[in-house]
Amino acid sequence: MRCQNQRHRPAPLKSTYGISRRDFISGLLVSTTLTVSLAPETADARVRSEDVSPPWRTGLRGSHPGAFEAAHALRDGSLSNARIEDTGEIYDLVVVGGGLSGLASAHFFRKYAGPESTVLIVENHDDFGGHAKRNAFNIDGHELVLNGGTLEIESPQRYNQWAEMVLADIGVDLTAYRRENIPMKDLYEKMGLKSALFFNHEVWNHDSLMRADKVPGEECWRYLSPSSLSTSPLSDKVRQGLIRLVSQKQPDYLASHGLAEKKSILSKISYLDYLIKIAKIDPDAARVFQKAGSGVFCVGADALPALFAWVMGYPGFSGLGLGNIPEGLLSDLQGGQHGRQKESEKTVHFPDGNATLARLLVAHLVPDATSAQTQDDMGVAEFRYENLDKAGQKIRIRLNTLAVSVTHDGTPEAAGTVSVLCAQAGDATPQKIHHVRGRQVVMACWNMIIPYLIPELPTPQKEALAYGTKGPIVYVNVALKNWQSFRKLGVSEINCPGMFFESIELAEPVSLGRLHAPENPDHPVVIRMIRTFGMPGLSKRDQHRAGRSALLATTFEQFEQEIRSQLQRVLEPGGFDEKRDIAAITVNRWPHGYAYTYNSLYEPADWVFTETSSRPCVTARQPFGRIAIANSDAAASPHTDAAFEQAHRAVIELLERQTFPMVSSMPGASTL
Repeated sequence: MRCQNQRHRPAPLKSTYGISRRDFISGLLVSTTLTVSLAPETADARVRSEDVSPPWRTGLRGSHPGAFEAAHALRDGSLSNARIEDTGEIYDLVVVGGGLSGLASAHFFRKYAGPESTVLIVENHDDFGGHAKRNAFNIDGHELVLNGGTLEIESPQRYNQWAEMVLADIGVDLTAYRRENIPMKDLYEKMGLKSALFFNHEVWNHDSLMRADKVPGEECWRYLSPSSLSTSPLSDKVRQGLIRLVSQKQPDYLASHGLAEKKSILSKISYLDYLIKIAKIDPDAARVFQKAGSGVFCVGADALPALFAWVMGYPGFSGLGLGNIPEGLLSDLQGGQHGRQKESEKTVHFPDGNATLARLLVAHLVPDATSAQTQDDMGVAEFRYENLDKAGQKIRIRLNTLAVSVTHDGTPEAAGTVSVLCAQAGDATPQKIHHVRGRQVVMACWNMIIPYLIPELPTPQKEALAYGTKGPIVYVNVALKNWQSFRKLGVSEINCPGMFFESIELAEPVSLGRLHAPENPDHPVVIRMIRTFGMPGLSKRDQHRAGRSALLATTFEQFEQEIRSQLQRVLEPGGFDEKRDIAAITVNRWPHGYAYTYNSLYEPADWVFTETSSRPCVTARQPFGRIAIANSDAAASPHTDAAFEQAHRAVIELLERQTFPMVSSMPGASTL
């Protein structure tokens, strides 16, 4: 389905006080002070209608309604009654998936095959970028954005050759961006805002906010120190256990074991069990760490190997004599390797996360889509979505469209084209399916759907594609009319390990071009709240499956209730009033979120700690005739540089076979 003409921006939301529940509909504060008044019963349609560009839509986003219904029909085998209509379109390349890996695949293909090559990108969401989603708000005339998914360029100094090539080609200048934001550096710290831990009464019998604090010479870890703990509602026993845990003079809890045996033990015990059973801290103290690693792995401390926790800098290991993590470890693998590779503090976060990269890629692929071209332009750039899929363009991006079948027109060895059947993504019972052809195809979608689209794949490859279960996660962005409550409480981020959302944080204060970060607490701001769906007691893969079901069963209204309740409880001592201070809510729901990464509690050590080709992701990404497989799943790493490198590999595999057609249609895994 081709997207229709869309108005660029919504009217700014005006500050009003004393709003009622009926004034807040599907994420948007509906006020009679809007330039165009909206009746409550019509506001939901206006927010999500095609009159508003996708980044400005609020309510339930991410994998939003209308993005996946046809996929579920495919899964359930209910597409047989649809009529197939041949569009007559033939492209040099069809890319299935318009996320960062899919956009990079189109970029590399045009770079190598030439500017006259034709490419069609089909994407099931109503916006390009996949998980690299931009959420935008206009509050009292203040334009605010925040990432709705992919957060940042993590460890850019480790980016591989091909990821660096993409950044250079589209005009990313990290040095200039850092220089631009020097005035914003440490803004919150200069205002006296710190991290904090919220103890909720359901777990610790009291609602209490503990702000990070320490006196000179005190040992600490993030918000834990003797000084900060003295203000907590914890018992003396629990406090002393935590103080011992963050000390650099802990005993060797595994003193009877050698170094190799210690690491083996730590690789096979969860961090939670290590804290309770080996470090012998009280369970009430261990609960402080119950969400350890969840922001990376979408599971908590019960499924986090203790060895991962040590590598990631969590406390409790100073007495074990484990040594240091060498630089360069696993550096030939794509993406960050959390828990196995030395952590890097060097990251780059654009105001909308890596949506800036997606927008730059689209600006270069489809110049008619926007007048913006440079990195700074992307701050406030608007895109003409109606120009993404115009006849006659060399590169077309077709949104709201789901590929439901990808099949060679003949045998994989001899076929000259591949048929791609597409349906409207939001239609659970499509009556019409469109047929396009590509001389080559890159599958830049989730691995787990590929066996449904290409049933002719070899069985071992289909099993490998299905192995990695993506982690469910929710990024909630809440636009506030001001952030005085954070200033009064002296906090910028609050960890809430016992509550529905495990973290609340002010958006990182960064500017890009004419998009300026909020500096005045009296002005509007966007805050981020994150929820993962760990299900302790299950394996990591089973936790992801169960968590996905729980996520899909949660309505926007339930999310809104939890958002309002938690913010009121945590911020009320700072004067926060959820009825007065919340202007808009966007819930980015990702039931198939982070790419699956291997875990030594459940998988062979070689899969986790080496670059072995026996890993399922290597088997899964083998080329098949005129079809190659990109995406971050193919690297078993949820990072942008992994998505870019896998795109490059996939394109090269196709061009190799195009140039040397005598090679096997299934030559086996590449050396990457």
